[in-house]
Amino acid sequence: MINVASIMNKKVRVSDFVLKILIYFSASVSVLLLAGIIFYVFAKGISSVTWPFLTTETSTLRGTVGILGNILNTLYIIVITLVIVTPIGVGTAIYLNEYAKPGRLVRAIEFTTETLAGIPSILFGLFGMIFFGNVCGLGFSIITGALTLTIMVLPLITRNTQEALKTVPDSYRSGALGIGATKWYMIRTILLPSAMPGIITGIILAVGRIVGESAALLFTAGSGYYLPKTALGYLTKIRDSGGTLTIQLYLSMSKADYEVAFGIAVVLLTIVLFINFITKLLAGRFDVTMKE
Repeated sequence: MINVASIMNKKVRVSDFVLKILIYFSASVSVLLLAGIIFYVFAKGISSVTWPFLTTETSTLRGTVGILGNILNTLYIIVITLVIVTPIGVGTAIYLNEYAKPGRLVRAIEFTTETLAGIPSILFGLFGMIFFGNVCGLGFSIITGALTLTIMVLPLITRNTQEALKTVPDSYRSGALGIGATKWYMIRTILLPSAMPGIITGIILAVGRIVGESAALLFTAGSGYYLPKTALGYLTKIRDSGGTLTIQLYLSMSKADYEVAFGIAVVLLTIVLFINFITKLLAGRFDVTMKE
């Protein structure tokens, strides 16, 4: 009689059990690290986060300590950077994945993208200060910081979009082209909607990097935190110096103003958690939409 091997009568090996415990231990360490950071930051800084802290600017004459100017600067840099980098990044990914033929040019572009992703942010800051600030005459300004961050996050959006497009089955392309659709119509109506979860993930991850960047912005955007006095000032603010939340956090720590620093850290951590939550929510909704 032949004994048939079955998954039901296999013995659990000690090595498998040990590896399973190590895997669960590694996952638990990651969760505990995040929980520890969140708990420590909130315990130190939550008392500093008040309504005046969030809605005023720091003023010695009025005796106020606030970060509204820094929040506004951060929003300016996020919006300007995304407006510039998203079309370029998505367009580059579409060209590499759908139009370019495999060869030296594609390899050169991919190598350049990967190299840009690995350059330290301080080098981007030096380049942005010299080229955008001095050569282009933009000086220390929000637009200089946004242009510098555009170069920094371009590889992130390009690679995420490229990988998202690669996950779309080739049958979608063949089916659309087979019924007479043009290539651009196929890309616009079939590929991009199908790859949208990955594209959105790349964009929101780019926002997370923009929010958390400080080294490059120290050399390009400056550290101004004052609010515009007129409506026109909000339109021209991009030409002014503008310190983001991370810049103000660094300056507060350098001046040993730990209460303000931890208060800003709470705001930044809340923004990062919110960004990750939105990423999961949007990706999930697009997945459900595509399945329907």
